[in-house]
Amino acid sequence: MTSFMEDNALTQIKSVVDGLQSPIADLQILLSLLSRPLDYIGLLPPQCRRFNLHPLQGSRVLDIAKAFPSLQRVLIEHVLPTWSTVLADEGYLPLTDQYFCPDSFSFALPAAGDVALCAYSTLLSSTLTEESIRLLVKLSTQYPVDRLHTAAFAGKDLSARKSVRWDDCLRNVFAVPLKAANAVGTRGLPPELELATYFDRFSSGSERLIFTLSRSPSQDGITSITQLLMKLVNVGVFPSSSFLPQSQPSFFRSTLATIRVKFKQDDDHSYSKFWTNILISLPSMVAQQTIFASLCSSLAQLPSNLGVTSQDRGIVVQESLLLHAIFGTLQPESDLWDGVLGVMLSRDWKESHARIFVSWAAGAKTALQALLSRTLEIWCAPEHVKHSLLSRHYYVTSLLLLIVSYFPRRSDYVVSIALSPSFVTAVGQYISHLDNNIRRCGMLAAEVVATRAGKNLDFGDWDGDADGKPWARDLRALCTARDIDFDPCTGDDWEPTTEESTLTEEIITTGVLDDTRISALKLTEANVPTGYDSDDSLTGYASPTSSRSASPTPSEFDEMEKDPTLRVGVKKILRPVYLAQLGEMVRNARVKPGEESQEADKIEMALGVAEELIRKKRDYGTELEENAANLVYGFTSLNNNFELDGFENKRQRTVNALVACCPRVSAACIIEEFFNNQYSTEQRFVILNALVLGARELASLPIHSASLQPLNNQRTAFPSKTLPPTLHQKYIAADGQASGTVEGLLEGVTRAAIDRGKEATADKVPEFVRERQLRIRKSPKIVEVSSAERQSRAFLSGQSSQPNRTAFIDIAAEYFIMPFINRFWTFLRSEQTREERTVHRDTLYQYHGAGTGLVLNPVVLSQFMGCLALLVHAAQNAPQWLSIIAPGALELAVALGTRPISRAVSDDTGSSGLTGEARGKEASVLTAALELSLIVLDGCLELDGGRSLGLEHTALLLGAGEWAGKIFELLENGTLVEGGGGVHEVRLRRAAAGVLLKVDELTSKWRRSMVDVR
Repeated sequence: MTSFMEDNALTQIKSVVDGLQSPIADLQILLSLLSRPLDYIGLLPPQCRRFNLHPLQGSRVLDIAKAFPSLQRVLIEHVLPTWSTVLADEGYLPLTDQYFCPDSFSFALPAAGDVALCAYSTLLSSTLTEESIRLLVKLSTQYPVDRLHTAAFAGKDLSARKSVRWDDCLRNVFAVPLKAANAVGTRGLPPELELATYFDRFSSGSERLIFTLSRSPSQDGITSITQLLMKLVNVGVFPSSSFLPQSQPSFFRSTLATIRVKFKQDDDHSYSKFWTNILISLPSMVAQQTIFASLCSSLAQLPSNLGVTSQDRGIVVQESLLLHAIFGTLQPESDLWDGVLGVMLSRDWKESHARIFVSWAAGAKTALQALLSRTLEIWCAPEHVKHSLLSRHYYVTSLLLLIVSYFPRRSDYVVSIALSPSFVTAVGQYISHLDNNIRRCGMLAAEVVATRAGKNLDFGDWDGDADGKPWARDLRALCTARDIDFDPCTGDDWEPTTEESTLTEEIITTGVLDDTRISALKLTEANVPTGYDSDDSLTGYASPTSSRSASPTPSEFDEMEKDPTLRVGVKKILRPVYLAQLGEMVRNARVKPGEESQEADKIEMALGVAEELIRKKRDYGTELEENAANLVYGFTSLNNNFELDGFENKRQRTVNALVACCPRVSAACIIEEFFNNQYSTEQRFVILNALVLGARELASLPIHSASLQPLNNQRTAFPSKTLPPTLHQKYIAADGQASGTVEGLLEGVTRAAIDRGKEATADKVPEFVRERQLRIRKSPKIVEVSSAERQSRAFLSGQSSQPNRTAFIDIAAEYFIMPFINRFWTFLRSEQTREERTVHRDTLYQYHGAGTGLVLNPVVLSQFMGCLALLVHAAQNAPQWLSIIAPGALELAVALGTRPISRAVSDDTGSSGLTGEARGKEASVLTAALELSLIVLDGCLELDGGRSLGLEHTALLLGAGEWAGKIFELLENGTLVEGGGGVHEVRLRRAAAGVLLKVDELTSKWRRSMVDVR
């Protein structure tokens, strides 16, 4: 009978869904359809019952998990996109919200919890729109995890079904921040769904859930909380650092203050036992260690790590009691022993943590003995004595001596340690250490252990402030008494302080009250009387009555300002005068709601005047140097969120101007920013183009992209040399060089280097030599002009003396090329180290430094080498070019062209069947490396005939020749290079042949003088 009634209800629900999917002509019809299912399950608000003209028939038996997903989906996909504006204007939008997030009037009903569970699944399985994001915000704030847990485990279903429902719930709620962030993209994410805010609130709800379940503990409750904590560990809500930014969520930062209060009120210890049972039930020791490390990092900080005042010792006892309450008694037989001990002894804690750990372990004698044995092993290890840092020595020595101080004097266990060969040998190793501070650790340990064992030992020389003597005196004084013998601090005279600690705020789940407060606040702000500020001392002249309509009164002006269609009161964006103002316009942290258009106007104004303002400030004091770094960070990280016209070109010109006008500051900043992982591929290309174009401007080299010409050159261009502006920009944009600045310039430089190689080799061909000799030499058309004539011409043409400008050859090595190369080597080493650390994991969880958008990605890497090649070419006349720049650049090119830079790249090298972009990247990197080598070799031949490179870096030169020869041989034999088709095939063959010819030319000239380095 029940099944029949439920099927009848589902049939009626399906008819409502069909009605909502069909075109709805009237708002009353829509409200009638929306009211029927809600009234059937008891969630229809009282003020909307008048719309339920045709209620559903039946005994109100309905499986919400079966019936409501289809209703929620049709509302998201059909009803809200069409009717949301009308419903909001008429005040009926809360009726649709009732299908996803029932109000506080229905909060406690079982049906409300079931609807919320279904809403999470429906919203996250659909395409997230603005309405979906709004509903997720409402759900996350009004239905916390403790309420969802109640809904998941309600009813008389089987335990297995409840567990499945809870798993689905956890999967959905943990996916909300990530999916919401991906959906909004570059738009502003609601603060409630930001990672830290969301999970801090989620942590508070989790703690409330633990407290609720501890009142009536059960195995199902422990299992559900275990699943919850494992999820929190996996998403990083248990950080092990004490210094946390506000963007990092932390479970104990949000809940520790509340946990302390509840432990004080836990008379029957049920809350404490429940915490311990949960942590013991965790299936992973890594999860146990993560939670313990996070808790230790959140403990109260002592004013002095070795303080001996009653308050300091009371804080230590209080924190040890907190560990005891959460993790239970520390015993070797405990399931938590290995995990906790691993965290204690493998991490570098402070001396205050050592005091807390020892006080906690003092609850059981066996725990103290086991902890002393493990600590002594580490303290006596030769690797620890030789290689550990001073902070590590301080912590381990403090832990050892504090444990010893808790044993009675002349204890057999302490005497056996004092006489053990390992301890005696370790003391000798400490004393022979070259660092005086570390030597003091061994001497102090030997004296304290000997004293506790009933022996006399005194090395002397403990007075003074050098070589760790104050620390040794403080630790010795601390060991004279035990922290555990003091009373714990109470909340009346002590308030725990931790880094970035914040008190937990109770989450109010009554959404109607929140909405009421917000509406009241808006009404209050809207009704604030502004008054009419008039000067009563001014009296107007008497004038005859006019036939014109009266001027608007102040009250009418107020109504106009409130009318959104008139756009009255829009702030005008002022043109920036100083560079600091320009930086504030582009580095605004967050756009306030309702000010998107104003923010767009700010960015548009900043882009429009940035280049001109920067170039004007070039020779005016130090304003540009002081603001260059801020402007670099602002413009390189700028995104076209508002789809402004000419955004890319204006941003590129601005960054070019920064590099050209303030190279010493801007180049260093922009190089450092290039290696940060926060930038997209497009932004990295902007950085590389700016380095190239700024360097070429400093070197007075031409820039072939007319849209990126410096501002001064465009303004002083002779009018008859260009077309009208519209046609000029039209044909310039057709050449495509604006988007590929580095590629276009590199193509010309490489071709010129190869042409010079042809001219050099032409002297070896008799036919070419005879043809040159038969040519008629023309008289030179360029003659030298005297200095007096130059001055007179400059005076007549109106040229004034320009201030001394920085030449690129003077700063190329120090600020551009060598910092770029050295920073790349550091970055490459760091990335390869990160890959090695994750190589033991599954492929899905391994770190790949050559991922999409990263520096080592072939697309970015080839652009990087092309940029470096152009910088090397522009600095060819620098004094450091032959000795520093050329060998460094050639070594980089050979290394990147011959060695795998990432495990992902090396693992895929032997794979076959790759197509498309994956095949083109490898060839592009190889081509860029060969072109960089070609430019370096051509410059060496042009400057000194290759003497310095051939005689001082013979092995590097021969290696480059062997590498290019092997590539050329493989290409000639028909070997297919990944991505070698099309343009890459031509450029790769040409670059390999060019390098091979340059190396042959250089070695043939200096072969007799070269030293055999093999």
